[in-house]
Amino acid sequence: MSERILIIDFGSQVTQLIARRVRESGVYSEVHPFNSVSVETIKAFDPKGIILSGGPASLTNVDTPRAPDGLFDMGLPVLGICYGQMAMAEALGGKVVSSDHREFGRAFVDIKEDCELFHGVWDVGSREQVWMSHGDRIDAPPPGFRTVATSEGAPFATIADDERRFYGLMYHPEVVHTPHGAKLLENFTHRVCGCAGDWTMAGFKEQEIAKVRAQVGDGKVICGLSGGVDSSVVAVLLHEAIGEQLQCVFVDTGFMRKGEAEEVVNMFREHYNIPLVHRDASELFINKLEGEPDPEKKRKIIGATFIDVFEEEAVKIGGADFLAQGTLYPDVIESVSFTGGPSVTIKSHHNVGGLPERMNMDLVEPLRELFKDEVRKLGRELGLPENFVGRHPFPGPGLAIRLPGGVTREKLEILRNADAVYLDAIRNAGLYDAIWQAFAVLLPVQTVGVMGDARTYDYVCALRAVTSTDGMTADFYHFDMEFLAGVSNRIINEVKGINRVTYDITSKPPGTIEWE
Repeated sequence: MSERILIIDFGSQVTQLIARRVRESGVYSEVHPFNSVSVETIKAFDPKGIILSGGPASLTNVDTPRAPDGLFDMGLPVLGICYGQMAMAEALGGKVVSSDHREFGRAFVDIKEDCELFHGVWDVGSREQVWMSHGDRIDAPPPGFRTVATSEGAPFATIADDERRFYGLMYHPEVVHTPHGAKLLENFTHRVCGCAGDWTMAGFKEQEIAKVRAQVGDGKVICGLSGGVDSSVVAVLLHEAIGEQLQCVFVDTGFMRKGEAEEVVNMFREHYNIPLVHRDASELFINKLEGEPDPEKKRKIIGATFIDVFEEEAVKIGGADFLAQGTLYPDVIESVSFTGGPSVTIKSHHNVGGLPERMNMDLVEPLRELFKDEVRKLGRELGLPENFVGRHPFPGPGLAIRLPGGVTREKLEILRNADAVYLDAIRNAGLYDAIWQAFAVLLPVQTVGVMGDARTYDYVCALRAVTSTDGMTADFYHFDMEFLAGVSNRIINEVKGINRVTYDITSKPPGTIEWE
């Protein structure tokens, strides 16, 4: 088993980033909610060290999250981040207070003394940029701690107890706004915890293949292909593990990008020779969705219809013992609220919810420990073509949620063609890999234009392209005006039904990446 780091989650919006940064340094990590962790579960997990995340609560209030009893007596290295630093300080005899000087966003820390976390990163006497997000602060550190860095709003911005290997940061090293944060985390995992950093995707692949074989035995597995990277990686991994025991079902909703359905069918049938049922249900989906303007209702209709069609095809092939799903680690983390209550829903996620219970099958979820970028690495490890695994993210409901105001066959075809032209222009300009996600949106607005000396009254197309490291925050891609002018000209000339093109320059937040 690989060396592991346990991350105890106090409810921060960026806890997942801690796990990603740790894994990027070659160390396996998992996120567990604070209220599910005890000394016993920690021993069972057998970590080399523990990281306490940030969180929205205040330690100055009663009944807010605390570190598990006995944690600091286990002899394990502990790193506390923001709320986690204060939880550690309070548990060990320090004092936490509400601060009149809050810090949110970019800040600077002054390095006063050296410590293991700073090795090869920050020098004594330097001033370093970090990202803060706190209202409370430590007023007095616990006995045994040195203050090694300070900031204007946090006199104990970094504290260190080298003997017990306890460290606390008031800032967030996991976000990109702390430029050297990843190296600070690596110093904790490698120098303090002694991890070798030998967790690899090749090792994960072999481990998962063995786990699938042990779980499935001689049973039959059915896998629902959406045409996306996640389900495709699941299918190829399972085929390598269990061969002919796998049966894939590809439900074509009619909402995929231009040529993608054919690409998926050809790749699985011809390149991988994986048994595949291809059900073209595009007419059924479009009929059910036509004219529906509400994005949440669109998602629910698509999800329910997908389940119905998938179930029909599963019955036709004689059922199966197991259902394979492309559940990812963020889905697993987000399904468990750290308070035990519901989290805020920005928008529903398209998934096969309810299907396992209805069909009486056990789940096989080989990606449930991976983040999206790790799924792509696994796809490459499995030999999937780069132009497939490197594709931009694509929502489960597909083009249906890029048609604000209601889906019609005519608008769907216009959008599909505009999107194809846009992506072709991006690839031709050599920009595809520099962009996290790019797509066209067909607006429910028609405007007057002039084409060939004639009046037109056609649709407006909005173009969207963003840069991001994780999809949690994003900025619009800064195309030069020559590119935008050229792609606008191509869309208007090559796609009948559009006479005006706009470019979306909204970041996330306040917007989302998708429009619906």
